[in-house]
Amino acid sequence: MNGYAGKILRINLTDKKVTTMDTADYEQWGGGHGMGSAIFWDLVEDKAISGFDPANVITIMTSPLTGTLVPAAGSRAEVQGIGVQSYPVEWFTRSNLGGRFAAMLKYAGWDGVVIEGRAASPVMIDIVNNDVRIKDAAHLWGRDAWETQEMIWRECSDGSKELQSSQRPAVLTIGPAGENLCRVACLVHDAGHTAGQGGFGAVWGSKNLKAVSVMGTGSIAVACPNDLMNSRLWSRRNFEADLDDPRTIKAINKDTIPEGFGSPSIPVVFWGRPDKARPQACIGCHSSCHSRTDSGRGNEASCVPTLFYNLFDMKRNSGFFVRSLSSLLRRLGQNGLAFFAVERNFGNQTNTAYEATDLLQKYGVNAYELWRGLAYIESLYKMGVLGKGKPVDCDLPFDKLGELAFAERFVEMIAMRRGIGDDMAEGFFRAARRWGRLDEDQRSGLLQYPYWGLPEHGYDPRAEIEWGYGSILGDRDITEHDFNILYWMPSIAKWNVIQKPPVTAEEVVNIFAEKLMPYDGDPLMLDFSTENMYSEHIVKLVAWHRHYSRFWKQSALFCDWLFPDFYNPNTPDNRGITGEGEPRFFNAVTGKGLSFNDGMELGRKIWNLDNAIWTLQGRHRDMVHFAPYIYEVPFAGGDFGGSLTKFYMPGREKGTWKYIPLNGRHIDKEKFEQWKTKFYLFEGWDPASGRPTRTTLESLGMQHVADELEAKGKLGKDT
Repeated sequence: MNGYAGKILRINLTDKKVTTMDTADYEQWGGGHGMGSAIFWDLVEDKAISGFDPANVITIMTSPLTGTLVPAAGSRAEVQGIGVQSYPVEWFTRSNLGGRFAAMLKYAGWDGVVIEGRAASPVMIDIVNNDVRIKDAAHLWGRDAWETQEMIWRECSDGSKELQSSQRPAVLTIGPAGENLCRVACLVHDAGHTAGQGGFGAVWGSKNLKAVSVMGTGSIAVACPNDLMNSRLWSRRNFEADLDDPRTIKAINKDTIPEGFGSPSIPVVFWGRPDKARPQACIGCHSSCHSRTDSGRGNEASCVPTLFYNLFDMKRNSGFFVRSLSSLLRRLGQNGLAFFAVERNFGNQTNTAYEATDLLQKYGVNAYELWRGLAYIESLYKMGVLGKGKPVDCDLPFDKLGELAFAERFVEMIAMRRGIGDDMAEGFFRAARRWGRLDEDQRSGLLQYPYWGLPEHGYDPRAEIEWGYGSILGDRDITEHDFNILYWMPSIAKWNVIQKPPVTAEEVVNIFAEKLMPYDGDPLMLDFSTENMYSEHIVKLVAWHRHYSRFWKQSALFCDWLFPDFYNPNTPDNRGITGEGEPRFFNAVTGKGLSFNDGMELGRKIWNLDNAIWTLQGRHRDMVHFAPYIYEVPFAGGDFGGSLTKFYMPGREKGTWKYIPLNGRHIDKEKFEQWKTKFYLFEGWDPASGRPTRTTLESLGMQHVADELEAKGKLGKDT
């Protein structure tokens, strides 16, 4: 079993029983998400229970590539189980994190951890190679996520352990938000690596599980070490940005938007940096999208956690936001770096944004919920609806919004469920419901929660439709950036940040279309025009996206930020590594001879298994619909404080490929229902219910799944 440790750790917290599962029993699923879904299916008899039920099984799975030299695939762990964040059903869901936890788990000899039951009192799991102990954690309960890790590190170096090592164990933990069962609580690892969506922090809190600590000193067997090393050198030579080459620097400065495998090592953060900083990467990664500062503030934070409070910080000083944004756009115009692959220069604001980000990590709270939620309650405050003595009584000091004191109060009251924080700890969708505002604010779009009671990521379903369609067909905001460059590249150009997109709409569409195996050769899959929104071509695009993600990204665990790599300006023909790179690396490690299309088919199998789980949780096509504002309110843009308003993607206009504007459109509800029917038929599901059928499940080798669905009266009818 090259690439695999060969065993999976199973822990029952109720009776404190530690057992081992054979990885070979689940090897057919590849790793990560596939294994996690299959284990959940086997171990959870009633799949319609609450995420807070002790019978809920949580899996933390690695892949055969974890801990190896495969770039952007050596560090990730997939977390699965019934979450508690979504609405109206607590869906079986997933999250994901990087850093060093997954690799350390493999070095300790484990392909994953399966957690079930509920401890009678707070505990932690301590893993040192084959030595696994469930230990009392009363002294850790009440500590924040950083304090918890520091205390565990000290305990592991106090001389009482047989194994002594200069390395620190990798710790995955919850903060006070998880202990207090906040539905928006995260799992936190090191300074800023988190499993955010799903509310898994609260699930751990309900199980009285404070932390999992792991330290390993083993190694991973690789099928073809020479092939693996040569593949890494091949990728470096042919696809990655060479910052030592003046021609590369000139190209980047002129007109490129690096996003994907070949991106240069630049942190993805949204604050100006008065501190000195350097890039920081997950184990084995060449990209370094995190950072470390000389002050220690904001360490390892990336993307939205760094944005959460930054805009409010900038708005404190009159005109500061506009000046800072103008500075950013000028800088992007001069340097041409990606909007989502650059250390943003919003100016020299205070350290408030750093410190607010650190609050999220310490308390263990979901950054997306608080980012979108804070904008929502600020709007209610300005409307005179929310505030001290108002209809929604709230004593937050909005006169100090943008200052650290407000951020401290806001995060703390949610994590500790104090005052109105008890409502917000349920997630802002449920809070709006408690306040009697849900229907009104979902219809107007004031509450930007388009699906399953979860916040919009930043890619509105009315604009980047494959993101929205994939999310509503699944269990959560997908957070899969596969086609984002088609969104940002023309949009940045239209904002006059660069003179023009580096490639035409037709050129970039053809590059992408070549790599959409097994549906390659259909450029209309990339036509994002309003006329094409409900076509069979978009059905294929969404299906490709679901199948690719379920295996190559969430099971083989290639990094979402860097894969797939379609358009790559570092190559002579602008073609990226996707299609050739994924199986080349996978096979060098495992020796399996898997083709790209084999992986896509396995992704389709995993996607069907997930849908079978959701079916047993009550999923029916009638539930699969967006919030009212997505159907009724035209898309107006307005991200980043409302200053960036116009967005574009490739599309055909009178038979000609162009970058077309997305503003002003909405999703037609009736046409979307017709599109769903096309999608269900394409997947081989029952179009009346949206549920998998026996024919489809058996064709994928899942007769046992079809049998259980039929026994529960939930099997889709073959057409």
